[in-house]
Amino acid sequence: MQYPFDRLTDRRNTDSLKYDFAEKRGKPRDILPLWVADMDFPAPPAVIEALTEKSRHGIFGYSEGREDYFAALSGWYCKNFDWEIRPEWLVKTPSVVFAICAAIRAFTKDQDAVLIQQPVYYPFTESIVSNNRKLVVNQLIYADGKYTIDLRDFEEKIVQNQVKLFILCSPHNPVGRVWTEEELTAMGDICVKHGVIVVSDEIHADFVYPGHRHLVFAGLNPAFSEITVTCTAPTKTFNLAGLQISNILIANSALRTRFRHEIGRAGYSQPNVMGLVACRAAYTQGQEWLDQLRAYLAGNLDCVRQFLQAQIPQIRLVEPEGTYLVWLDCRGLGLDDQQRERLLVEKAGLWLDTGTMFGAGGEGFERVNIACPRATLKEALGRLQKSVENPSIT
Repeated sequence: MQYPFDRLTDRRNTDSLKYDFAEKRGKPRDILPLWVADMDFPAPPAVIEALTEKSRHGIFGYSEGREDYFAALSGWYCKNFDWEIRPEWLVKTPSVVFAICAAIRAFTKDQDAVLIQQPVYYPFTESIVSNNRKLVVNQLIYADGKYTIDLRDFEEKIVQNQVKLFILCSPHNPVGRVWTEEELTAMGDICVKHGVIVVSDEIHADFVYPGHRHLVFAGLNPAFSEITVTCTAPTKTFNLAGLQISNILIANSALRTRFRHEIGRAGYSQPNVMGLVACRAAYTQGQEWLDQLRAYLAGNLDCVRQFLQAQIPQIRLVEPEGTYLVWLDCRGLGLDDQQRERLLVEKAGLWLDTGTMFGAGGEGFERVNIACPRATLKEALGRLQKSVENPSIT
């Protein structure tokens, strides 16, 4: 079956955060949004059918995942990532960010240090600061068009600040790195050495471009498994974010008990029944849809790459190894962040995520969501080109 990723779907007036809340967030009503990380593609037909069938049943009482739910989850991670998981490891939460905040509270105290690698997904910073923990940054190194880890600084920051928790973004959002075994092992060895718990956000694991492979951090070494809270979800992969379902996997029973206790303190118990239904259907019947989606996204990435090289060479694509989010180096435009924001919003009519949101090293960059029909992407690129060519932009 061929899935129609080129088909345009009108998302306005559907309570969409991406499309219906521009004015409330200070943007023009008709702006073209390529910011928040959800896709402009309907979920796989099998997921929609499963949700429809559940809706027809008409009763939406308290629900919990049965054995077939775990079988779907474990089958997916065994087949796609060669990672064997056990039923007792699983803790379900409404989202990965919810789980990250719970882990911060479960494993650290007020003013304890938590390490992240900026520029990185901005809720990491918000989760640390809002829970009254000390933010410590191991800034990624950007050179020759690629990001790498400063491992010496990584360990020094851990020792100097007595870091208790490290939040790993793998694959990395927004810079698009898919960390190698050597990189992950080096970080893991340092964390084991210094008793640092790792919260590994692997929500983008299913989006890796040819030539790269996502490795589950906890699966690399039994010692890593004992210190790691692995955060997974079908929500990015199958465009299910609004259904509020994530699967958190913790092998260490003591860590899992502390994490569960914090989840209970937050008042959360049974998950959204529609999330359960959608996750099970996606992991058992969504592989072909995902394979075609990844091929389509690779085509979208080719489109961006070629367009920028030919039409807007001042903007450089930071070549992604994973995710459907592209990181653009806009420093060649010669504009400061405020000027670039005016260009994008007022001239181009585009809503992107400005790099400064992602912390240190994000200045001069923009994050763009390419998970949309190619016609939408081409429209956005054309608007951007016209704006850059317009001498009135500054």
